[in-house]
Amino acid sequence: MATPPELEQTLTMLTSHRTVLGYMLLSRSHPITIIRHSGVVFEGDQGKKYAGAVGRIVQSVQTGLEEDDIKFMRIRTKRHEIMISPGERYLLAVLHDPTS
Repeated sequence: MATPPELEQTLTMLTSHRTVLGYMLLSRSHPITIIRHSGVVFEGDQGKKYAGAVGRIVQSVQTGLEEDDIKFMRIRTKRHEIMISPGERYLLAVLHDPTS
């Protein structure tokens, strides 16, 4: 899949930050599929688990709100923080270590 230069620039910038552990670009089709990813944490079955979780989180939040206008979500756990930017056709999820 060819990505626009602006997206390429954004993805390159994301991966240059030392706290970023990886990113996933997901399609919003059913089932959610990984279009592109970086970082070991998003490879194989682990990546599929994250993709499914991100899809369920976005769906749940959008179902719980009357409007479908979510621009950005940030979820923090004890070890990581995942930032999700849902678009009309794609989801961008970035995992980073907030303690670094």
